[in-house]
Amino acid sequence: MEYNAWFIAIVLGLFLMWKLGFFATLLNLKALSSEIPTTFDGFIDKDAYEQSQEYTRSRATFGIGEGIFSLVLLFVFWWLGGFGWLDIQVRAFGYGPLITGLIFVGALIFANQLISIPFDLYSTFVIEERFGFNRTSLTTWFLDQVKGLLLGAFIGLPLLTALIWIFQSVPMAWLWGWLLVTVFSLALTYVAPTWIMPLFNKFQPLEDGQLKKEIHAMAEKCEFPLKEVFVMDGSKRSSKSNAFFTGFGKTKRIALFDTLIENHTVPELVGVLAHEIGHYRCRHIVKSIVTGVLTTGAMFFLLGVMMENRALFDAFGVKETSVYVSLILFGILMSPISDLLSIGGSVMSRKHEFEADAYAAEVTGNPAAMADALRKLSKDNLSNLTPHPFYVFMNYSHPPVSERIRALRVE
Repeated sequence: MEYNAWFIAIVLGLFLMWKLGFFATLLNLKALSSEIPTTFDGFIDKDAYEQSQEYTRSRATFGIGEGIFSLVLLFVFWWLGGFGWLDIQVRAFGYGPLITGLIFVGALIFANQLISIPFDLYSTFVIEERFGFNRTSLTTWFLDQVKGLLLGAFIGLPLLTALIWIFQSVPMAWLWGWLLVTVFSLALTYVAPTWIMPLFNKFQPLEDGQLKKEIHAMAEKCEFPLKEVFVMDGSKRSSKSNAFFTGFGKTKRIALFDTLIENHTVPELVGVLAHEIGHYRCRHIVKSIVTGVLTTGAMFFLLGVMMENRALFDAFGVKETSVYVSLILFGILMSPISDLLSIGGSVMSRKHEFEADAYAAEVTGNPAAMADALRKLSKDNLSNLTPHPFYVFMNYSHPPVSERIRALRVE
């Protein structure tokens, strides 16, 4: 391992981004207030409010511990020459670069999954259980891990094989790699609701009744091509609530968590639906896809420039250059930059949420119902009602609920 400019830049980048996140978390904890925000008067009592603050503290402490462990583990593995050692081991099998690359990357991913298991278990069966959210059994949790691993192998291995081959064999490899990942991602978005998501949850058509009637009426009013409304058994794993829509063209589908339906009135649910339609009508989905595609293109261009960079390999103590090791090292190199880009993405996402809220308020003519839905979701999910602005800037893809309610002008 050589302590060159790449080594120094990567170590500083990783440490500074962790330090920034740690500082934001401390500010967020300090911002917890004993006073219930006025936007929640009458919607949350003192005990529930204090529980939401304790949940915030527990999640923050857990996140800090997990972050420190992950960063230290990476540095220890790196400084002990782990990347170079693993490359020597897999090359010793005598396979070609494609198979060797799959073994190398697969071993790192599998090891990372194993290391994450204790944290996932603690998060689910200790923290979420303590606050009454967890409804997952050990059997369900274990099956989820197995399904995720098999699905990752089924989807990831062919893609990784294609990328290694492209960067070994094709001129302008970054361009072809970008096109491949773009097409693959769009295809995955299309097939996921039909083939992948049902592997983990059950989706049943919403029963006939007032809710279904109101939802379809709203979709028709908004000229939203809604094919079907499904109820997802979110309660199988958690008592938390959510809603989302999937699909392209004329095959759009709305999915409502069963817990969401249980805890909200019809006008509130229609408001949530109108919010999701607002993302469609305001073209937020298209904007996000275009931004993602362009960002991916920039990443692949940089990957092409950095492919088999000798100085980068020296910084990680890897003797022989290769495409597959380059992919891993580039991922580590770009990690701090990806974190910064995600902040920009979150800024755009928060703007989109305000716009979708405004659309829902206008089209339903009932902003109070939308505000009540936001209040209930925050209460039921034990959301932090007084997040620090810097923590919001760093981490929130949605604006704080109090800001969203004030923007609806219903106070």
